[in-house]
Amino acid sequence: MSKAGDAAVPDVSVVIPCYNEEMNAGPIARAVIEQLEPLGISFDIIFIDNASTDGTVGVIKALCAGDQRIRLIANTRNFGQMRSPTHGIYRARGRAVIGMCADFQDSPELLPHFVARWQAGVDIVLGVREAEQSGLVLSAIRGLSYWLAKNFGDYQTIPHATGFGLYSRRVVDAIKALNEPEPFYRALLVETGFPLETIPYQRPPRAAGKSKNNFFTLLDFAVAGLTSSSKRLLRVPLYLGVVGVLVTLGLLLGAAVAFVTGRPIAPWLIGAVFQAQVSLMFGFLGLMGDHIRQISERTRGTPLVLERETVNMPQDV
Repeated sequence: MSKAGDAAVPDVSVVIPCYNEEMNAGPIARAVIEQLEPLGISFDIIFIDNASTDGTVGVIKALCAGDQRIRLIANTRNFGQMRSPTHGIYRARGRAVIGMCADFQDSPELLPHFVARWQAGVDIVLGVREAEQSGLVLSAIRGLSYWLAKNFGDYQTIPHATGFGLYSRRVVDAIKALNEPEPFYRALLVETGFPLETIPYQRPPRAAGKSKNNFFTLLDFAVAGLTSSSKRLLRVPLYLGVVGVLVTLGLLLGAAVAFVTGRPIAPWLIGAVFQAQVSLMFGFLGLMGDHIRQISERTRGTPLVLERETVNMPQDV
């Protein structure tokens, strides 16, 4: 059941994707309002909930009841960290759209700076983290994804830009027209070619909870970014799987140990060569299969998400 809000088009829409953020929903809404109200612009805040299992939806509904500028889209299930935020951005009606996280890893203090640069005529303004606070493995995955995008991507992505920023209406409409089934939004922003500026910032401490990202979600981001922004990968048999690489390195290490200890090294080297070839073949087939999957998704016209209910969302969006 939907309840229609004010149908007037706001200057800025702030889209906040969330999953299990009942502790942060209220504080982030208040922080956004505190930053935007003094600017004298009209705005709304759109929470898009990706099937939270805690009380996030109830908290946001209470916020909506107290302020018609706050809106809610609740998905029928968890549609992932790319499709759900992008759907929220497409549903926003503002002349400019700001995307940011609910857990305060994106600094609300940057919002006035985003708006000022947009009012000066810049179509895309992105916050770029000056330092990533993560472990060795996650940092390695990020570094690998940036390297692959730089060397094999059809266009350059911006390292440490997570998508936190402001996008003008013509940028949002241009990306929506691409009809990407798995929209890697931070790369699509660069692909549009519209004027882009970056603002460096330090990530503030989280208000509550912990990051929903882990090794597998970051690996999913990396692969999705490559398959959505690089056609050249289909021409290069690049193996991205971790297990096959580790096995190959293990065999090479065994060959080195065998050489030092005077034992036969031929079996180790033959095994390493065979494993490397098999790994490259399956990696290449996997990438090609993901491209075929995306072609299939485009043919089906699969929606980014399915909405269970909305609150305060204009019905003519």
